[in-house]
Amino acid sequence: MATTVILGSGIIGLSTAYYLSRHQPASSIHLVDSSSELFASASGFAGGFLAKDWFHPHSSELGALSFEAHRDLAEKHGGREKWGYSRTVTVSYEPRGRQPNGRRGEDWLLEGTSRVGLVRDKAEKHGEVPSWLRRVEGDAVSVVDDGEGTAIVDPLKLCQFLLDECKAAGVQVHHPATALSVGTDVRGELARVRIGYTDSSTEIDIPASRLVVCAGAWTPQVFASLFPGAGARIPVASLGGHSLVVKTPGGAGEACHSVYCSLETLSPELYSRPNGVIYLAGVNSTAIPLPPLATGATPVEQSVVELKALARRLIASEGQELEVVRTGLCFRPITDRGTPFLARLADEQLGGEIRTRAGAEGGVFVATGHGPWGISLSLGTGMVMAEMMSGKQTSADVSALGL
Repeated sequence: MATTVILGSGIIGLSTAYYLSRHQPASSIHLVDSSSELFASASGFAGGFLAKDWFHPHSSELGALSFEAHRDLAEKHGGREKWGYSRTVTVSYEPRGRQPNGRRGEDWLLEGTSRVGLVRDKAEKHGEVPSWLRRVEGDAVSVVDDGEGTAIVDPLKLCQFLLDECKAAGVQVHHPATALSVGTDVRGELARVRIGYTDSSTEIDIPASRLVVCAGAWTPQVFASLFPGAGARIPVASLGGHSLVVKTPGGAGEACHSVYCSLETLSPELYSRPNGVIYLAGVNSTAIPLPPLATGATPVEQSVVELKALARRLIASEGQELEVVRTGLCFRPITDRGTPFLARLADEQLGGEIRTRAGAEGGVFVATGHGPWGISLSLGTGMVMAEMMSGKQTSADVSALGL
């Protein structure tokens, strides 16, 4: 029987473990994470926006699969109450009229342009514009999705739900722990992963004929440390992003909204959640160093100040001060091609000293590089990775997402 070690217990690792437990005994699945506090980066601090068809053609099937999986999971387990799942009316907002010559396209994240530029169907939809959006005469506001193709979740609460489900099923969770090395059997095939608990001096060997590396922006370092002679390189970089969660004096209203703005130099994103708070992000930088651990991220004060100024500009507060619920800094794993890596690595890519068992009995897998779409693509990614490892036909075509 194949045993599986998953390195990274964020939403991609949790989703993989959740769906893999349908294909093999949950007790043979091990989640390993280096942080003492789980979900301290993008899995806990992301906006939680879900889209059905806003994706690059190579990941379009994965996007549609994941969107339906999010809806199905919420319907089955009371997602609105447990993790704030809700349809969301998605709005494009441009102060002082439209800017038709503004930049648009797949490079929106690094260029600081609006994500809504990815929507291929430009026909305006019907839906209410949020009452909390501060507007003046001459502003351009249009509804780009009426809630049929976009939704919202609180990613931290979704991760906690998935973790509880995995634990209840029997998945073994190790943290804070780091993967130290991989070992082979007498045939030279992957047979174990040695981990060390960083809150003690304890080291143990976990039997493993399959290994999944899905540590977000930290994936390249984790992979290189375990396979120093590998011919493969994981071409993933980190993008630091600040966020702010505020509560308005009058609340955010019953309906949930996603608002994408095109301002002079920034394109902030705002999401109202069912619990009455508004999430704001859009101050990003590749210059922020990736800390050794997710818990080591410290928000840059100037970026927080900038977000607070944006909040005052964009959110109507009836002359009262907005209550700041929390600030955050997380790191998104980004790729030059704009799509994630979901793949089984060939033995040759591991450096030649380690081989893996053939078929569903073994393998080294990578699932990373989701950029700003990690929450949206999470459940579909977990489903597909579980199917890939189990030798089943995948529910979405991810053949173009190899390494």
